[in-house]
Amino acid sequence: MTVSTAQEIAQRFVAARRAGTSLPDYPGTIPDKLTTSYEIQDVARSLWPTPVRGWKIGMVPPALREPLGAVRLAGPVFDGNVWEYSEGQIIDLPIIPGGFAAVEGEFVVKLGADMPAEGPSDEAEARGLIGSIHAGIELAGSPLATINKLGPTVVVSDFGNNAGLIVGPALTGWQDAAPQSLTVETRIDGAVVGTGNFASIPGTPVQAVAFLLAHCRSRGIALPAGTLITTGAVTGIHDIALGQSSTVTFAPGGAITVRTVQAQPR
Repeated sequence: MTVSTAQEIAQRFVAARRAGTSLPDYPGTIPDKLTTSYEIQDVARSLWPTPVRGWKIGMVPPALREPLGAVRLAGPVFDGNVWEYSEGQIIDLPIIPGGFAAVEGEFVVKLGADMPAEGPSDEAEARGLIGSIHAGIELAGSPLATINKLGPTVVVSDFGNNAGLIVGPALTGWQDAAPQSLTVETRIDGAVVGTGNFASIPGTPVQAVAFLLAHCRSRGIALPAGTLITTGAVTGIHDIALGQSSTVTFAPGGAITVRTVQAQPR
């Protein structure tokens, strides 16, 4: 893909996100490989007006892992799209009418130290860099309603289908707890839509962090202390409409409640 083509696609996505308007179709030729998608993502990241606060990690569907040469994918989470949750609070999540929106209960890692420029990018290194793990919710969102149906190359090209991140309380004792004992339940408008636990993330969230270390090193991206990493959808990807509410309950960790509102231009 030429620089001008990547620039055009990135500009269309960024403009739609900032205007809070949907896109009827993919704004260009759909990439056929992830390297092209990350080129578009890099351009879009440079166009966004606020700095990167963290990264989201998602899974590539099993049938596409060999063709695309990847098991996981990543996208940036920007300052201004991160909310710190306080007990009893209901957080308003802006979504784009006619676009895509979903809530995902996630374990959110906060790095306790800078990622060294070189390293093994393995689970041992990842575990050593984790400062804390928090209850959290990822707002998956895009101006393009069909983003997930069109597949991982499209997802990656539009910020990994991320529109925000809610960071809740830190989980104590996760290092020694049985993974299945750290549970998550997601409800939308009071109805249970998914359940899971720490082990629902393949290799647990620690392996997801190891992936991001390798991914960012290969792309020359720094991960400073304090970087937030949302490690994958624990209970599933749950579509949510304008005006709906969702409560994600972590045990231990407590509940986080959000509701959707219409995105405003910015």
